[in-house]
Amino acid sequence: MYHKKRLELIIEKPAFKRACRVLEGAGVTGYTALPCMAGYGGGKRWQRGNDLSASRDMVMIVSILDEDILEKIITEIENLIGSHIGVISVGNVNVIRDDRF
Repeated sequence: MYHKKRLELIIEKPAFKRACRVLEGAGVTGYTALPCMAGYGGGKRWQRGNDLSASRDMVMIVSILDEDILEKIITEIENLIGSHIGVISVGNVNVIRDDRF
């Protein structure tokens, strides 16, 4: 087993492409993006599709990466989230195939 980091970003759709550029620019070898359906935070509920422009829709980006790459991008990701609604979480994971990450 190989130790890695799992980065999860839940961000507003307008920040999605910028977040992907940060990941790709740092050498992240892969990520998965998923639409978020609904949520609750800050005392408010939200639901996908309530805004006709979809500008407030949320996207979740999940990536498994090496700690050194995470350290390179975390400040930039924090700055990106700072100007948008979003959540960052980082956890430890174990993977079987080190060469995939």
